Amino acid sequence: MRILLSDIKVKYSFENGSPDEIALQEAGRLIRKRLRADPENLQISKKSIDARKGITFVYSVTAEVGSLEKIPADLPVKMYSEEEIKVNKGQKKLVHRPVIVGFGPAGMFAGLILSENGYSPVILERGADVETRVRRVDDFINNGILDTETNIQFGAGGAGTFSDGKLTTRINDTKASYVLKVLHSLGAPDDIVYKAKPHVGTDVLRDVVKNADRRIRELGGDIIYNCRASNIRNHRLSANGNEMGYDALVLAIGHSARDTYAELLESSYMIEPKPFSVGVRIEHLQEDIDRAMYGVFAGDPQLGHAEYQLSHRNGARGCYSFCMCPGGYVVPSSSDMGEIVTNGMSRRARDGINANSALCVSVNPEDYGSSPERAIEYQKNIEKRAFAVGGGNYAAPYQTVGDLLSGNRGSEYSRVVPTYMDGNVRCADLSSVFPPYIISMLKEGIHDFGKKIKGFDSGYIPLTGVETRTSSPVRIIRNEDYEAPGMDGVYPCGEGAGYAGGIVSAAVDGIRVALKIMEKYSPIL
Repeated sequence: MRILLSDIKVKYSFENGSPDEIALQEAGRLIRKRLRADPENLQISKKSIDARKGITFVYSVTAEVGSLEKIPADLPVKMYSEEEIKVNKGQKKLVHRPVIVGFGPAGMFAGLILSENGYSPVILERGADVETRVRRVDDFINNGILDTETNIQFGAGGAGTFSDGKLTTRINDTKASYVLKVLHSLGAPDDIVYKAKPHVGTDVLRDVVKNADRRIRELGGDIIYNCRASNIRNHRLSANGNEMGYDALVLAIGHSARDTYAELLESSYMIEPKPFSVGVRIEHLQEDIDRAMYGVFAGDPQLGHAEYQLSHRNGARGCYSFCMCPGGYVVPSSSDMGEIVTNGMSRRARDGINANSALCVSVNPEDYGSSPERAIEYQKNIEKRAFAVGGGNYAAPYQTVGDLLSGNRGSEYSRVVPTYMDGNVRCADLSSVFPPYIISMLKEGIHDFGKKIKGFDSGYIPLTGVETRTSSPVRIIRNEDYEAPGMDGVYPCGEGAGYAGGIVSAAVDGIRVALKIMEKYSPIL
């Protein structure tokens, strides 16, 4: 039998040697002494860093032990089994192959599961393939030429392709570990299956997406790029203007598909507004964050670059860090003309000079009028104001922390140079972009975070706006079978439909929807 032994702590110092080896040795010692068993094939299952008092590595280790007579109550041990995806195939025959709209994480994993089980899906992606997408994004960053169909939001792999490739999730679903194993099989690094805060990096993630594309095609699926789905109604849709039938359609649009939202609202889909967040990107020197978090151990390659996750609440509103990118870059993520949107991105090595993170403030339905149309308009208005304040050439507005907190304006960046579009930023007053309650909560959050991380609220730190696409502002309603009420065979799915908030949770939702489709229909092949 295989067991999981948790909470193995290794206090770190320069002299101790490899903490991984020490953890495996300690796990073996505990199993032999406390369980009176002979362990074999010890492997690290989870690894995290506790930097609250010194540096402590915390591990979970799996091992083969044969049979056990008794497990001591004070020893954190449980039986361990690999996550399996159980597929139940239905009897109803498909007239048309399943259609998936969107090739982000939700559409990708729905496509992988359906392809592996003989359902031969057709995936329609409005943006381009990875290689073309990289060229179009580079053209926007270097020359300010925005392609509204292929950009950081739209294209193979979804918005996550141009991110840090974080694989953390707050959902409690065992399918999350399955997602990590599949990503690893597609070329993601070995450590994503055991690190507590795994990340892939945009450079590696691009190859993962290409490998997923290849696997789906090898298994009988098809992916059509530069193909926008529209006029989605009962059992019919338009694909680049051509009529197409379907029995099952996975609606895995991204959170920036505003034109699709508008069409769905006109077609009487049930859509509700939901809370979301808006804010800015804050940048520090990565070496300063490392030093603040790790002290004298900062720079040790075994620790890597430090990360943080911060939150502050005042009544119904909160301010929090989101999508922190060690050694990363602030990237232009606009998908519509005349609007500024930012996001964060890191390579696998996280070798950039700056750390960046979104600092976001929660927005509630009552802030914008409690309708899906007004939720989207709220985002758009902030993005348009940011474009205007930035000067109208996709320069992003920025303000120093010192000026924001004091209510001043005009201080130029100094020690920390903004990375957005290689410094294409314009000094501005962010209070002309955001409503007063957003500015007030940003100030409150920054002040609080400065108490938690030394130097976080230093006056010279730049804040670049705007971060508005943290999640979908709406939710496309679905029933217990994951179908849209009144729209037979349409399965809203993933982050754009309002049911996920990151790569892993979106992928898990894609799996759930695919399992429901297979439960109803028999395979094509």
